[in-house]
Amino acid sequence: MNLFLDYKKKIFNTLKILEKKNIIKSTKNIKNITIELPPKNQKGDFACNAAMVMAKINNTSPQELAKILKEQLLIKFKEFKNIEIAGPGFLNIYFHDSFWVDYLMKIIKMKNRYGINKSSKKKYNVEFVSANPTGPLHVGHCRGAVLGDVISNLLTFNGNKVAREYYVNDHGNQIRNFVHSVYYRCVELLNKKPFPNDTNLYPGEYIIDIAKKIIKSKSIKNFDNVEKIYNKLSILSLKFSMKIITNNLNILGIKHNNFVYESKLIKNNIVSKTIKNLEKKNFIYKGKLHPPKGEFTEDWKSRNQLLFKSTEFGDDADRPLQKNDGSWTYFASDIAYHSYKVSRKYNILINILGADHAGYIKRISAATKALSNNKTELICKVSQLVKLYKNGEPFKMSKRKGDYITVEDLIHEVGKDSARFMMLNRSSDVELDFDFKKVTEKSKDNPVFYVQYAYARINSVFRILKLNLKSKIRINEKQIHLNDHEIEILKKISEWPKCVEISSKKLEPHRIPFYLYELVTLFHSYWNMGKDNTEYRFILNNKSKSNFRLVILQALALVIENGMYILGVSTPKSM
Repeated sequence: MNLFLDYKKKIFNTLKILEKKNIIKSTKNIKNITIELPPKNQKGDFACNAAMVMAKINNTSPQELAKILKEQLLIKFKEFKNIEIAGPGFLNIYFHDSFWVDYLMKIIKMKNRYGINKSSKKKYNVEFVSANPTGPLHVGHCRGAVLGDVISNLLTFNGNKVAREYYVNDHGNQIRNFVHSVYYRCVELLNKKPFPNDTNLYPGEYIIDIAKKIIKSKSIKNFDNVEKIYNKLSILSLKFSMKIITNNLNILGIKHNNFVYESKLIKNNIVSKTIKNLEKKNFIYKGKLHPPKGEFTEDWKSRNQLLFKSTEFGDDADRPLQKNDGSWTYFASDIAYHSYKVSRKYNILINILGADHAGYIKRISAATKALSNNKTELICKVSQLVKLYKNGEPFKMSKRKGDYITVEDLIHEVGKDSARFMMLNRSSDVELDFDFKKVTEKSKDNPVFYVQYAYARINSVFRILKLNLKSKIRINEKQIHLNDHEIEILKKISEWPKCVEISSKKLEPHRIPFYLYELVTLFHSYWNMGKDNTEYRFILNNKSKSNFRLVILQALALVIENGMYILGVSTPKSM
């Protein structure tokens, strides 16, 4: 029930009828016609640009065509109370009060289904976080984790099937260094030998925690030689490390459906099989690469190597698949992983990448096109850096876990709700300033508090009346007359399906906290008016008027609930 889409279709159809009657000429640009809320400096419920889009083909000015359209639309749509011609030719449409009352009652009947866009029923794979399993998640991971989770929630809300996936990079030098770090911590604990001063090792105290768990498990009896116990120690170290990571995710309210391990792809020869498959398609060749632009050094040696033809799929250069020693590159493993994704027949793949992986998008997109014969769409969203502040100054918390600030530290400081809401308070492709003071204060300047407080206020009204928020409230629709403030609230409520639609199409969940903040700002303003003027209160002696305002509150609560559900943020009934 998207009013903007509904009336766009209705007006389109009306224009076609007018064309058949030779009242107007149509236009090939009819898709450019929009139905929006009027600009802030103009009045009206909806604004339509049809006259401006179609004026040229009708050999007239937008204002003159607007007059013709105004007359015809008022005849066609009895729910239109008036149409004003504004600015260069906008049609500013006013609805009768009865229209808004009827629309409100439809929302109440829909309950929590209000805002769902059922036109989209696809199968998605959303891969997010995928941090190296060598330590706890840090604040940067937190933003990407929330982004991936909320995109998944948004797609699920619209009726799509979504698999939330974590790719575990448990192969390579970083894993070997990690396992050795755990080994030396075990030796330190058992034999009092000092931890080596080696830059390749991980010094964080979380390594001590893992070592303690391994010793306690008694799975390994002898720590005299790291190479003899390496395989078993590696399994145990990764097991406990992934437990730390999943616990970090759990306190953020995030659970993945799938964990795919790089080591298993290699063990099952998926990499080799994928490369052979691409060879059969003639996308692999042996050749020499030019040195990276602007990075030529005397050490650069051009050599014959196995290359993927990524330039055929929009990349800037072909990409190597093997190292000097014959082992696979990280890119080769990633190709194999995406081959595994493609094989599971998803309609769309979504990768949430960190700020340092932006340059990786073209090559992995090229690989996905080659693997799927251009049938599987890959969308990459970059989660930019998070800068922490307190009282306007850069803020550094305890670094017990290592040389970075962990998700656990963040949640302990501000709570899950604030962390999730504020991580989405900016578009993911720009850096985020996270101020601890702002996200913990109880004021209008703290968006998550302001939205939750609105929901608590709504619940307080129903508590006073000893009613349930979901109670059926009878109203006499014929006796209802709306004031300007109520219309503004209802207009904003009508935007919710549109917000969901755009957020889903563009994969931009930051639109939702923005929308919720604007919605509750209107509500709080109305609430505060009631402090000075009893006419604007929600509980009145006039039962008909009072009941109608209660229904408005119910609709507000529905939208807040749905929005906060998508964001993964709670809606407390009292604060």
